[in-house]
Amino acid sequence: MAMSVMRTKQSLVKPAKETPSTTLDLSVIDRLPVLRCNARTLHVFKHGPEATSVIKEALSQALVPYYPLAGRLKESKPGCLQIECSGDGVWYVEASSDCTLDSVNFFDDVESIPYDHLLPDNIPDTEHIDPLVQMQVTQFGCGGFVIGLIFCHSICDGLGAAQFLNAIGEVARGIEKPSTEPVWNRDFFPSPQTPQEEVAALSKLPPRGPPPMPDYQLHHAHIDMPIEQINRLKREFQQVTGSNCSAFEVVAAGFWSSRTKAINFEPNTQLKLVFFANCRQLLDPPLPNGFYGNCFFPVTITASCETLRKARIVDVVKLIQEAKAKLPIEFGKYLKGEHLKGDGEDPFAPPLAYTTLFISEWGRLGFNHVDYQWGPPVHVVPIQGSSIIPVGIVGSMPLPNKGIRLLTWCVEEAHRVPFLNHMHGVMDQQLLL
Repeated sequence: MAMSVMRTKQSLVKPAKETPSTTLDLSVIDRLPVLRCNARTLHVFKHGPEATSVIKEALSQALVPYYPLAGRLKESKPGCLQIECSGDGVWYVEASSDCTLDSVNFFDDVESIPYDHLLPDNIPDTEHIDPLVQMQVTQFGCGGFVIGLIFCHSICDGLGAAQFLNAIGEVARGIEKPSTEPVWNRDFFPSPQTPQEEVAALSKLPPRGPPPMPDYQLHHAHIDMPIEQINRLKREFQQVTGSNCSAFEVVAAGFWSSRTKAINFEPNTQLKLVFFANCRQLLDPPLPNGFYGNCFFPVTITASCETLRKARIVDVVKLIQEAKAKLPIEFGKYLKGEHLKGDGEDPFAPPLAYTTLFISEWGRLGFNHVDYQWGPPVHVVPIQGSSIIPVGIVGSMPLPNKGIRLLTWCVEEAHRVPFLNHMHGVMDQQLLL
């Protein structure tokens, strides 16, 4: 995609007022090594004159109640990850392009998006900073704009990041303070082990080298599912079972089934489907509205290739629903530290292999409702996080369309067309019966 972007200014945006200078502990889930990474997204808006300056000012105001996001990660001792609330700020890049969003179809084709131009570029080494949040706002010749966001996963999950962006949007719209007051509350359950016990336990484990790198290369594929198709499949499920199912459940079932049929696994190969469920309401008492940390748990379903090949989509939906029903019990076991006993498996460390499929639901996080004065985004684009983890992301079709877009990086090139054919078959035919 030929386009030119000029970065005109980059700086740290600090909280508009003085904020507490303190050190805050992160939760057991925040501290998971698997979350020591950055999540990257693009947010495409059709209209927004002077968006770079409006959002920059609103960001500074929103960082007052969300002051930990202006701080820095620190590890005071092994296993003890904290936030140093230094008020250093968020890295903010202002950019422009003479291109119009219409000429690039609002970045509908995710394979041709020039991500390096729309995300913040590398921070100069001379700055000696590692911000938790980085943002680039690119103003286009048509008056629209794109936000390229890089967010440290250790401090927020998807719901928390969307809550912060919504707070910036409210301030930009003239609301005096965010309608949802941020809550830290990272002590929602005590660590089953002290940091000293964690180090001692690790020292008793046999030494392990890095996991072997997979020898496969994942290719992108996406499927658009209009709301009419989704509703038809949900109605069919209700007619067959007398029960209801969610859009996510029917899409996840079709996704897992279609990928399995497209790949020539041996019949007795054990396959896993993994997705992450919000657990804010499972705690006693539930986490308060406004909590913006990580609070989720992996739901893992295992079935043989032969079972999945023979199963109807309705049966796969039931497998997913049965696993979700066990979530309170499994999460309760995790809170008690049962995974640390004996040969217990770490639920946050499923095998990274071609036989494991991850699926993530983005449509309900709140990114699609952020409004900086000029209406919600026409398109929110999640960016591939790892080239070796088979994954699908359930998002929304770009506006004005209504429905689900399933973005995937889950198959090798040889399996891509068969996978798409099976997925379209699920959506176009009455395969639930």
